[in-house]
Amino acid sequence: MKNYRNWFHLTNKEKLAITTAIAFLSIMIITGMENKFSNVNAQTDITNNTLSVSGSATAQAISDEVTASMGVETTNTTAQAALTSNSNFMNKVLEALKAAGLQENETSTATFSITPNYNYSSNTNQGRLIGFTVSNSIQIKSSNIESVSKWIDAAVSAGANNVNNIYFSVSNKKLDEIKNSLLKDAIDNAKAKADIAATAAGLQVIGVKSIGVEDIRLPPPAPIYSASAINSEAAASTPIISGQQEVSESVTIVYFIGR
Repeated sequence: MKNYRNWFHLTNKEKLAITTAIAFLSIMIITGMENKFSNVNAQTDITNNTLSVSGSATAQAISDEVTASMGVETTNTTAQAALTSNSNFMNKVLEALKAAGLQENETSTATFSITPNYNYSSNTNQGRLIGFTVSNSIQIKSSNIESVSKWIDAAVSAGANNVNNIYFSVSNKKLDEIKNSLLKDAIDNAKAKADIAATAAGLQVIGVKSIGVEDIRLPPPAPIYSASAINSEAAASTPIISGQQEVSESVTIVYFIGR
């Protein structure tokens, strides 16, 4: 009761000072509590939690383009004679390929060379010129891959004695279509992995922070057929199999995760 009597005996000025101090102290306590809760919220901000996941997808693509090289190699004692013989055979090869359905815009000159030939005696380092070799080959690039065997047989029958480097590949148009489809599958694959990982941690995927796409290029198509000085009297058609190529797409996605 003594404290109450002291309060009532205080002057108005003293009461005002005490009340002001109490109010100021209350504000400080409340402000401190707000700051404390604010710090807690910042530490549990779900937008700061991320999960990086890689996804991939693969498909087998059937080749739809073929590239082949074939031509004629002739040898004679003079360059002119070797060239004349080569030109005669080469014109016959081109005519035979045209008759077999090869279009003019599907061919181009691949290589042409005239090379001197020397005979080196065991008793001297100087070689004796004995003749010349002329090589002329064309490159075929076509989407008509079913006709490759027919073109080889026609060229060899007409005098071609050099058939090299037959490659089957996937055209850029078809490759783009496949990769676009695989990209969607790769993203789905990454999302499935992210969902599993987040769920195991008691969280869930709530957004995407970034997506990175890896451009996986096809390796150069491997040559599946090579022949030189083929026997043109072979009865059976030359067997050529195009096969398939593997196409892959890969992504790396950073997800936001939270509760």
